[in-house]
Amino acid sequence: MRITYFADIRFPIERANGIQTFETCAALTERGHAVDLIVRPDTTRPARDPFDYYGVIRRDALRIERVPASGPATSRRFGYLAFAAGRAFGRGRADVLMTRDLGVASMLLRLPPAMRPPVVYESHGYAPEVAAALPALVATAVRPSAWKLRRLADREARVWHGANGYVTITAGLAEDLAARLGSRERLAVIPDGARMTRTLEGADFEPPAHPVVAYSGHLYAWKGVDVLLQALALLAGTQGLVVGGHPEEPDLARLKSLAARLGIAERVTFTGIVLPRDVAERLRSAAVLALPNPASAISTRFTSPLKLFEYMAAGRAIVASDLPSIREVLRDGENALLVPPGDAASLATAIQRLLDDRVLAARLAGAAFAAMPEYSWSRRAEKLERLFTEVTNTQSS
Repeated sequence: MRITYFADIRFPIERANGIQTFETCAALTERGHAVDLIVRPDTTRPARDPFDYYGVIRRDALRIERVPASGPATSRRFGYLAFAAGRAFGRGRADVLMTRDLGVASMLLRLPPAMRPPVVYESHGYAPEVAAALPALVATAVRPSAWKLRRLADREARVWHGANGYVTITAGLAEDLAARLGSRERLAVIPDGARMTRTLEGADFEPPAHPVVAYSGHLYAWKGVDVLLQALALLAGTQGLVVGGHPEEPDLARLKSLAARLGIAERVTFTGIVLPRDVAERLRSAAVLALPNPASAISTRFTSPLKLFEYMAAGRAIVASDLPSIREVLRDGENALLVPPGDAASLATAIQRLLDDRVLAARLAGAAFAAMPEYSWSRRAEKLERLFTEVTNTQSS
C-alpha cells in the first residue's frame, strides 16, 4: 500500500509528535508499505538526519519530502497547505492520505473525492476544548478568540463526518467525539506506543539500589512535574531526574526555580533536551518512573502519552495519576500504582512504597513490560493497516 503522511512540522522536531509520526511511518514500512512523509525543513543548521536523530533504521520505503515553505508562520502554513493540496491530487499517487493535523485534514476533504485518495485523520483531542484550555496549561499559548473556536468546531465536524477513516488515541476521546458529533463508521481507537528493544525473557525488572525517581517529556504545567517536585520535597534522600525541557521555553527555568524554593535543587537533575534514541537508557537508570499529570481538559480523557509506553518498555515501576485516559492502559496494583491527580502527598507515599518494597516494584514493572507487545509501534502499524484496508475496500466498492 502507498501512504502519504502529511505533517506540517519542521522536521525533525524536539517534541513527542515528531517521534510518534516518524515511528508510525517507519513501522508501516516494516509491514511492507511505502510511505511518503511530507514535512517542513529542519531549522537547525546543519540540518539533522531524522533517521539518526530518532534512532530509526533507514528504509528506502520511507521517503521524507520537505515542503519549500519559508517566511513568517502564516506564509509557511499557507505554503504547506498549497503544497499538500497539489500533492494529494491524483487517485494513482497514493492509496491513502493520512494526517493528525486538523487543518490539513479539513483542506484535503474539500478536494473532490474522485480526484484524491481516501483520507484518514488521527485525532489527539477535540480542538476547541484543547485550544480553550491551553492558555492555563502552556505558558506560551494564546487565548483563542470566539471566532477561532467556532472555526475549529466547524473543522472538527467536517472531518468527523467526512474523513474516510478516523483514528483516536484513546477510547475516551472516541466516546467524547461521538457524543458531540454523532456516530460514524470506520473509527479505530489506536493508542500511541514505544519501541521494544528487549524480550520478556531477557528483561531485568530489579530496580537499581539508588533511590532515583525519573520523569521524561515536556515540562508544561499540565504535565505535572510541579507536583512531582513537591512530592520529592517530602521524600528526604530521594533523587529526582527530569529528562527533557526545551531551553527556549519558560518551563525549564520555572521548574528549576520551584526546586530551589522547595530546597531540593541539589537532589534534582534537569537534563534538558535529550535525543529520543537516548531516553530509554536514562529511564532505566531510575528505580521509579512518574507520570504525574493533574486533571485537565487534555489529560483526563484525551492523552495517550508516549512516556507512558516508554516507561512500560523500560521495565521500571510506574506511579501515575489515576485518570480515565491512563486507566485505559494501567491498573492500580497490577502493573502500576495509581494516585489521585495533583496530590503531591499521595504521589510521595506511592513512590516511597515502591522504594521500600523492591519485590512489589519488580512485579509491577514486569507486568507493565509484559503488556508492551500490545503497545509497540509494530502493533500500532498493524491496527492502522487494518483500517486502511477497510477504507480502501470501501472506496473501491
